[in-house]
Amino acid sequence: MRLTSRAILVLGALLGIIVVWSSDQIVPAASLYQAQMRIWLFARAAGITAYLILTFVIAIGLVLSHPVNKSTWRLSKRIFPWHENLLIFTIAFTAVHIVAIILDPYAGVGVFGTFIPGLSSFRSVPVALGTLALYGLLLTGITARYTKLLPPGMWLKIHRLSIIVWGLSWTHGLLAGTDAGGFAPLYVSTGLVMLGAAAYRYWVGKQGRPTFATSLPTDARDRALAVKARTGQRVTEPSEAGS
Repeated sequence: MRLTSRAILVLGALLGIIVVWSSDQIVPAASLYQAQMRIWLFARAAGITAYLILTFVIAIGLVLSHPVNKSTWRLSKRIFPWHENLLIFTIAFTAVHIVAIILDPYAGVGVFGTFIPGLSSFRSVPVALGTLALYGLLLTGITARYTKLLPPGMWLKIHRLSIIVWGLSWTHGLLAGTDAGGFAPLYVSTGLVMLGAAAYRYWVGKQGRPTFATSLPTDARDRALAVKARTGQRVTEPSEAGS
């Protein structure tokens, strides 16, 4: 199921309030330095929020894209839609992060440094990695949303680049922020989560475990296999899955 427009607006407003509160934007600044730091704190909070949501989105995609039995598929039918829904918030918070960085007169990034890799006067390489992650996020997100406009199976090949997008985001967050040392436990833990999800996905692929299609009743399985055939994906028959 997809979130309705009203649900997206409500959740977006709630998440926006959380970011504003967490970046200390509500209470009046106690000093000039605090006032100067506010926009940077806002940018940092939005960036970390986008990164955490992205990690969750890709981890869900890796683990639940290849369920191993029917009970897992029943669970994934409830959880997997968030893989698509939360991508909207990843892009939204990334946009907030970018706008705040551009508006921050002390950041030294600017418009050109934000959108053209290598032109930032502040830590040009880490910022450039973030720019590449932005373009990769838009590419994988838009092609996944408009799959019918692409040749059969093309969207899936592009969508697999999401893990590279996450890697660029991870490196950008770790190296671009001046306070990255304090967030080291966060980056280490999320890195372990992603490694675990990727290892699991690789393992079930190598083991030839059944896909959700082979776990469905016969009529539903036939429909799922027909869809996969039309989209150019490899059709896995039950005999192949059990070999």
